Amino acid sequence: MKNKKLLKKVVFVALILLILFSLVAPPIFSQNLPAPNQEKLLNGLKILMWPDAKADKVAIKIRIHSGSAFDPQGKEGVMQLLADNVFPNEATKDFFREDLEGSLDIVSNYDYIEISATGKADSFLSMLETLATAVANPTIDKEQTAKLRTALLAKVTAWEADPTYIADQAAAKRLFGTFPYGRPEDGSSASLPKIDFADLIDAKQRFLTADNSTIAISGKFERDLAFRDVRRYFGSWLKSDRKTPSTFRQPDEPPTAMLNVVSPKPDVAAIRIAMRGTARADKDLAASMVFTNILESRLKARVPAIYSDQLFVRNEAHTLPGMITIGFAATKNDVGNANGKIEANELVGKALADPITDTEFQAAKSAFQAKWTKRDVSSFWLDADTYKLADPLGYARAADVVTISDVSAFAEKARKQPIVTILLNTPPTAK
Repeated sequence: MKNKKLLKKVVFVALILLILFSLVAPPIFSQNLPAPNQEKLLNGLKILMWPDAKADKVAIKIRIHSGSAFDPQGKEGVMQLLADNVFPNEATKDFFREDLEGSLDIVSNYDYIEISATGKADSFLSMLETLATAVANPTIDKEQTAKLRTALLAKVTAWEADPTYIADQAAAKRLFGTFPYGRPEDGSSASLPKIDFADLIDAKQRFLTADNSTIAISGKFERDLAFRDVRRYFGSWLKSDRKTPSTFRQPDEPPTAMLNVVSPKPDVAAIRIAMRGTARADKDLAASMVFTNILESRLKARVPAIYSDQLFVRNEAHTLPGMITIGFAATKNDVGNANGKIEANELVGKALADPITDTEFQAAKSAFQAKWTKRDVSSFWLDADTYKLADPLGYARAADVVTISDVSAFAEKARKQPIVTILLNTPPTAK
């Protein structure tokens, strides 16, 4: 009888503890981030699979783990043009949209090139064949390269007339110099004309290879059949015949004197204040993200209301340590020594120096958690490959386990970083 009573008490306590744990457990446990079924082909192509019999479509992502950080100096834009060359016209996108009832997108950045495709489940083979033909053996020739270069040059030229873009690029260049993150991700009006089809062929042979890529498949498909079909269509994709170093010589310390840049629009001014940040795989990543949320909230609350919506704090983490940028937008009469209404350096200095309160921390952490948990499963595991995460599940929990002490420690590091300041404005007219 006593044993039965004791057993009931133990069960009751266990139930109470289970309920309490469900209330306080980090959100990651309710976030669906299942590990994939993994395979690898002989050519080194890694395959991640999440079969879901209840889905009505299938999604395929192909991640090439090299981006514009590998652009040759002086020929920035090569990797973007390589990405554009995979599907150089709208016909294939129309095919995915109209015939397969899905979509086709390509993203290229400093860290990777990614092709994302969706379609009807019964179109799986058509999707694989189309993607394999384009990725494993793209056609690169003089005529096509010239067309793509002209189209990209038109975009870049338009961006270079935008004060916001000019201010951002000036801050990156000042902070990193010739280091990859100091150079434009999509190239410039000076670099793009220097690129020819031979540069794209070289980039293809070095980076667009099976052993530098991962394919992620999710949705309605059968695992064994999918593996067989991937092997059939992607098995002939070549491996790289040479190793490309994944690191670069670290940039020198940046100059901290304010740099004046001429605005391309006479009445538009901007301020950029930037410092170096963390890498995506860095243990301080979550602390840096929470801290930049705090920094943005502080600055928005402290500037005149008319400028609050135009202020931002952006934290860009890459394979290697990226940058934290604070941006102010204004008119030419709002900045400058004589008539400055925005004392940016003073505002930022105080915002960096003030101790972090628990209220600030909790609000900033919640905002970061909300954004962090929006990642889809395949992107999370592809990131694990791109950024060579030693502990993927620990990385997944980063938003939940970060503490106010972690954020305060990162804030202390940030205060010791060299800071660059860019003033983009129209020079006063000589009298």
